[in-house]
Amino acid sequence: MRSLSLWALLAVFASAPAAPLHAQQDPFRWMDFHAQKDQDIVAWVKGSLDRKKWTAIREIGVQYDAALVVTTLRPGQQSLPDEDTFVVWSVSLTSHAETPLLTGVNLRWLDWMRLVPDAQPELTALYDDCNACAASTFFTAFHYDLANHGWAARWMRGGHSVPVWSSSAPAGVALTQAYASLTEPNGRQIMATWSRFEYGPLKPPDDYLYQYDLDPFSGLERTQTLTGKAVETMQQRICRATNTVPLLARGQDSPLCEPFLKPSNSERKPVTTPPANNRGQSLPPKARK
Repeated sequence: MRSLSLWALLAVFASAPAAPLHAQQDPFRWMDFHAQKDQDIVAWVKGSLDRKKWTAIREIGVQYDAALVVTTLRPGQQSLPDEDTFVVWSVSLTSHAETPLLTGVNLRWLDWMRLVPDAQPELTALYDDCNACAASTFFTAFHYDLANHGWAARWMRGGHSVPVWSSSAPAGVALTQAYASLTEPNGRQIMATWSRFEYGPLKPPDDYLYQYDLDPFSGLERTQTLTGKAVETMQQRICRATNTVPLLARGQDSPLCEPFLKPSNSERKPVTTPPANNRGQSLPPKARK
């Protein structure tokens, strides 16, 4: 049985508006399921997704003429909430058109990131790919696409976005990881990940560093593999993880980061113990006789 967070909305959903809604002129905002002023949007979204498979509508965010919608699906009436899967949709507020953006479990909304200087920040999120398993965690950012009048998710490939953490590794391989969102001098923000695969004494470890950002000229999404001198610089930035988006940094306490967090040998340390030859050279008056 489908339901929204509030039972009182069921009666409203039964009469979804037949005419297109006016485009929203305000900045992005989440709909308040308790507020009467948002009931037309809620009903419109429910009508747009009425033929799709979902159990509940979890969130609705609106900017301009499109809604960013999260639906959840529970496997059965006896299932627990942590067994839910979610789908994020872009729903038009003028035509009832709907587009699924991504699906997964354990969606966590985070803060906003400014991926392009002087542009609007984008809403970020983490999510996992499965329940009750060795899950992988993914990162993405949602933005309003002016050209298509709808919402889109960044760095999508093969149904998922940026892989930032894995709970499993190939047999016989030790995996160590770290990631962080980073702020550039011009104010734009990027995501960087570092993974090290160790194979034991028979083979040297492999390090993989990736930078995810938007091309400053085209605005297109980029995935860059870092090599050469850029590697150590990025390793240090990930491990120190300053000016990060809250909750978008992990692994800084792993063995990967120990070399970058130890104090430099060149730093002059205060002397806290007396030298071995600390006996004074002068003698008291009576000792001089």
